[in-house]
Amino acid sequence: MDVWLEGKKVRVDPAKALGKGGEADVFDLGDGRALKLFKPPEHPDYTGLPAEQTAARIRLDEHQSKLRAFPVGMPGRVVVPQVLATDKKGKSVLGYAMRKLDAVEPLRRFAEPSFRRAGATSARVVDVLRGLHRTLDAVHASGVVVGDFNDLNVLVAGVADAYLIDADSFQFGAYLCPVFTERFLDPLRLANGGAGGLVPARPASVESDWYGFAVTVMQGLLCVGPHGGVHRPKTPAGRTTPAGRVLQRVTVFHPEVQYPKPALPLATLPDDVLHHLHRVFVEDLRGAFPLPLLDGLRFTACASCGVEHARGTCPTCQPNATAAATPVTSARGQVTATRLFSTRGVLVHASAEDGVLRWLYHADGAYRREDGRVVLRGPLDPSLHWALQGDVTLVGRGGEVAVLVQGRTPERVGVDAPEGKPAFAANARHRYQAVGGGLWRDGAYGPERIGDVLEGQTRLFVGPRFGLGFHRAGGLRGAFVFDAVRSGLKDGLALPWPSGQLVDADCVFDGPNAWLFLVEQAGGRTVHHCVVVGSDGTVRASAVADAGDGSWLGSGTRGRCAAGDALFCATDAGLTRVELRQGRLEAVREFPDAEPFVDSGSHLFLVKQGLAVVGRKDIAVLRMS
Repeated sequence: MDVWLEGKKVRVDPAKALGKGGEADVFDLGDGRALKLFKPPEHPDYTGLPAEQTAARIRLDEHQSKLRAFPVGMPGRVVVPQVLATDKKGKSVLGYAMRKLDAVEPLRRFAEPSFRRAGATSARVVDVLRGLHRTLDAVHASGVVVGDFNDLNVLVAGVADAYLIDADSFQFGAYLCPVFTERFLDPLRLANGGAGGLVPARPASVESDWYGFAVTVMQGLLCVGPHGGVHRPKTPAGRTTPAGRVLQRVTVFHPEVQYPKPALPLATLPDDVLHHLHRVFVEDLRGAFPLPLLDGLRFTACASCGVEHARGTCPTCQPNATAAATPVTSARGQVTATRLFSTRGVLVHASAEDGVLRWLYHADGAYRREDGRVVLRGPLDPSLHWALQGDVTLVGRGGEVAVLVQGRTPERVGVDAPEGKPAFAANARHRYQAVGGGLWRDGAYGPERIGDVLEGQTRLFVGPRFGLGFHRAGGLRGAFVFDAVRSGLKDGLALPWPSGQLVDADCVFDGPNAWLFLVEQAGGRTVHHCVVVGSDGTVRASAVADAGDGSWLGSGTRGRCAAGDALFCATDAGLTRVELRQGRLEAVREFPDAEPFVDSGSHLFLVKQGLAVVGRKDIAVLRMS
């Protein structure tokens, strides 16, 4: 596809794709700028979706005048349209060029417990929020409303520089913001108490922007939004839907809501901050978030339990107490848990090879393997990506992977980095990486090329027997499987692709199955997908669930372990066993007795001793009768 910028033709190369949203694709122009192109109705992502095709047509029609009238004088940390991208005649607006941000993380990551324990501190989050507060205030002073304020429309560069993106959806003059994100949608925008569902009936406003900012504050400081957790009323008649919780203001402050285990405790925040959040989400207080509440936050890590808090003393344990020893063996009903490992530091990564668990943790200023040996010194760094292969530790950042072997100089390998994530993986026998348009495996005499992949865009996962990869770049989307040992790959897989913005992806393997999990943001909602792919590339089953719906698929993005045609899922209520039955995925058994030993943030692995549960500081093995 060709577009024109300032009268010059630009060839759009899918290999230069930077990201994909629900409404547009973004490409690297190679000159410090990025090109955002709106998806036309005929875009492959909209195939078979007439409502999305109609919305795309309406959106393009409005952009013909809206982008030409975009206000000047926006704050420096708003990524604004710089040059319009048009057809050859310069009449039809197709998108725009904008400043390209490098080495960024979406603000959403800072609300993930795993990202936080990997080194993103609460103090850093506060700095991000303070800068974002100033930017939002300046946007409002310019007579503009963000409208769809959410944590995917904010990118964090460096330590704490927060940038607002997707400015084409901003609201100004006669142009209303047509999109919204349910988790950040102000309930006061719903008509008649929201009888029609979570669809806004009133335009966005300065007040609704600040409501979204308050959601961001809560998620950033506690790793849970106002309507997180699970509603567990005393009687079945009291149950309500996720939408009903919003409409009835049934928040995490409600006594009948089970607070999510991976989240930081409410008591880690000062009373004045908690009181303000309660007034916003329960009592419908509106207005600018008080900046002094953020300025006054001072976090410290408890020397005893390691929890970060902004109080005078640790709210979760007695001051200066020593860490209590976890019992070696605990039992509840049909579940017995045996402690395998415990650290005063933080568990960072784990994997299982041939039934043997291997792990990496950070303690005393260094990353260490399961036997305590140091593999890398330095503070916790959430930008690092890890893989373990026997005694070998692989660590990647950006387009480079270091192979760490005790007693040897680290080997450094260049790899592709789609959306900043290094494309590498490992199993017990081999290492794999995507680079330069090829998929490579380490061999006895050097790297071996397995097959061709889309350069710079391939996501990669591997299990004991086979691997799975995919790409979504511009109008291109594809997936493939490959044997763990033999050369060649089978591509052209017909997966049930999400049409929205891909937020997260994970994959677990066992036997002939790969269980691929995709999280997308589409139509204002967060949707979870599970696709079971066989080693021959056939799709054996798929399922879809809304995030936070209480199901095994909607409960989290990690905490799954495959066992042939079965899957174990960790939730805050225990374990769920899901089975693949005649092309369907069915939850067949619950293990509520596992509740004390797991949560939705746990990682699960099938090992020789049983089911290994890797938490923040402890590893236990469960056996169920």
